[in-house]
Amino acid sequence: MASQSIFAPRYLALSIGIILAAMTIGFEGLAVTTVAPAIAGDLQGIHLFGWIFSAYLLAQIVGTLVIGRQIDRKGPALLFTIAIILFAVGLIIAAIASNMYVLIASRALQGFGAGAMYTCIYTAISLSYPDALRAKILGALGTAYVLPSMLGPYVAGLIASQWSWRFVFWGVLPFLLLAVLLSLPVFRKLKMPDAVEKKEAGVIGMSVVLAVGTGIFLSGLGMLPKMLGAVLLLIGLLLMAQPLRKLLPKGTLVFRPGLSSLIASRGLFFAAYVCTQNFLVLALTDTKGLAADHAGLVVASAALSWCIVAILQARWDAADQGRGRNKRIIAGIMLMLLGIGIMVFVPTLNVVLAVIGEIIAGIGIGLAHTTSGTVAFSLAKEGEAGQVSGSLQFADSFTPGVAIGIGGAIIAISQTAAISMEAAITLAMVFNIVLVLLSLLASSRTKLAQSSSQEPQAGTVRNEI
Repeated sequence: MASQSIFAPRYLALSIGIILAAMTIGFEGLAVTTVAPAIAGDLQGIHLFGWIFSAYLLAQIVGTLVIGRQIDRKGPALLFTIAIILFAVGLIIAAIASNMYVLIASRALQGFGAGAMYTCIYTAISLSYPDALRAKILGALGTAYVLPSMLGPYVAGLIASQWSWRFVFWGVLPFLLLAVLLSLPVFRKLKMPDAVEKKEAGVIGMSVVLAVGTGIFLSGLGMLPKMLGAVLLLIGLLLMAQPLRKLLPKGTLVFRPGLSSLIASRGLFFAAYVCTQNFLVLALTDTKGLAADHAGLVVASAALSWCIVAILQARWDAADQGRGRNKRIIAGIMLMLLGIGIMVFVPTLNVVLAVIGEIIAGIGIGLAHTTSGTVAFSLAKEGEAGQVSGSLQFADSFTPGVAIGIGGAIIAISQTAAISMEAAITLAMVFNIVLVLLSLLASSRTKLAQSSSQEPQAGTVRNEI
């Protein structure tokens, strides 16, 4: 039935537009990971290397939270336009940057724009697609984000080696423009329901405090085990505590049943997945002697299985009319636990285990990540689609960044203590398993809440396309 397709005439422009936007963000992020060493070397800023990523992460947090709180009142069209402009300006400044400080500033603009764009995209999905199609568009969106991980690093490396890393940023702009031309006209037609009145004063201030606190926290982690590192870590935690309580759904930090525990679960399992990818590459290149491109192929095996399952889960969702969503989330988390558990042994055993573990973990994230977004929208109250969208994007950006910092600190401390690299990476992988176990606990509380809830409220949202 045509009406049951995300590519039916009613949804075609929006679907292609937001898929292109997701691919653009995904490619740019992965491309920068590949060309970052060349950037730092060319701009003589190797001592600021980490801030190429930290500036993006911290600004993304602000963009996600600020836009998430504004979008329910102002609608996605204006805010999406602002986000696109900031992202594009960030790309242009990066392409012409003459020093590392300008480059870092451009990365902050890109991060804010990317966080805001994704929040607008999630809100448009909540408003535009019926519940039966949300699993399909979220699956396509997940596939669109993951696909660049197969080709992005190789293409970016080729561009940087044949021409210049600057062309990586220029090359993203045409795809961004096409995404805007397709999706923005539809965004303008969306009608927002009456927003739930909440006191919003101080949201921007709290977001900035959270970003500053996170930056201090990550800086402190990088200095451990020095005393200054411990002091900065404590200051960062103190600054982060209150904004996290205020900006996340109430009870997120204590796994309150319902939407709060779902957001917590998503943040934890996604952090574990991202951390595993980072430390697996380190294990393969540093302890197994694989070339970077070969290590990238191993990591791509998870991206492939993620893509396949993200597509299949939409069919499963349609077959059981959403009744098996919680089971798919829990099954996905358990598969991630198995996959990461296998990869714990990679530093001391062989590469074949890495591929097996990656495929299993990819299946798990393909089930859990896409389905958790569908469930979150079904639990959202009318007038809070933007806040839920912001919370989902926050879970995908904040927790992975912090978790990577903690994993890096584990390795740094292990090195200081004269522990072998194999053992250090193993400890970091064990930390990821702890994150998955906590995610499983949070997810079980989501199940209890949803099973006792009434009919999903998000379907009452009306729109005109």
